[in-house]
Amino acid sequence: MSIRVRFMALIAVLSLIASISLAVLSYQFSVSTALEEAKIKGALVFNYMKSSRDYFRKYQLPVVYEVAGRDEFIPELMSSFAVARGVFEVFAESTPDYFFKQATKNPLVPSNKADTQELGIIADFHKNQKQTHTEGQIQKNGQAYYYFAQPIRVTKETCLECHGDPANAPEEQLDIYGEETGYNWELGDTVSALIVYVPIQKAMDKAKKLAGTIFLFGTGGIIVLMFIIWVFFSRYVVKPVVMLEQRATEISLGKNMNESIVTPAQDEIGSLGRAVDRLRISVNKMLERYK
Repeated sequence: MSIRVRFMALIAVLSLIASISLAVLSYQFSVSTALEEAKIKGALVFNYMKSSRDYFRKYQLPVVYEVAGRDEFIPELMSSFAVARGVFEVFAESTPDYFFKQATKNPLVPSNKADTQELGIIADFHKNQKQTHTEGQIQKNGQAYYYFAQPIRVTKETCLECHGDPANAPEEQLDIYGEETGYNWELGDTVSALIVYVPIQKAMDKAKKLAGTIFLFGTGGIIVLMFIIWVFFSRYVVKPVVMLEQRATEISLGKNMNESIVTPAQDEIGSLGRAVDRLRISVNKMLERYK
């Protein structure tokens, strides 16, 4: 293998490594940025939903009970679950990619039924009673999301008025939801989790696309660079060295001794050429002396 090929192979390998490294770093940076942005947006949405729910329970619900009494049951006025779900449904009309779920082990509303992943989150909350929230990446229906979750624990006897023994539940509630699910909760149990899902799939796809684009441009740059190096190496290194090798062979055979070796370059190749030319002169004088 010639030195030119070896040199080009080395340049190609190093350039390819640099291109791949740049693409990987770009992908990691883009993903990190996307996750950080998702955290910020998700935290805002989650805190808004939590604040809406807390405000309802602390300020509005007591007024509703005072005006309507506790014998009536109107979900839109008396259920923090229904209010939070309704608020987010309105929010989702303008932001459909986000979604909020009151993931529950045994819900009144079937759409709140926790899936396998959400049951795992609820179980972790129940296992770690001091844990107040959790967050992370998750895949749902083939899409990537960043989620924020907060546990809902049965800490008051008043929770069991609607979700304890169905025989004690408000009649209006039984008429709306029936008595098959959403009951027999127990004091101290972690029954649900409020979860906000922030979409990050588009950001992930964009990060992959950007990394691929950088790699393709890097590969194209390598090809152009290799061509330039090949032309430069051929003209300014290989061609002069081949010429000097041929002239050195001729000198060793005593041929063309009167032909000067012209190397205008002022680099190492030029120095080698002038050295070979001095050798030609010396050998030629020696041969002339013995004629």
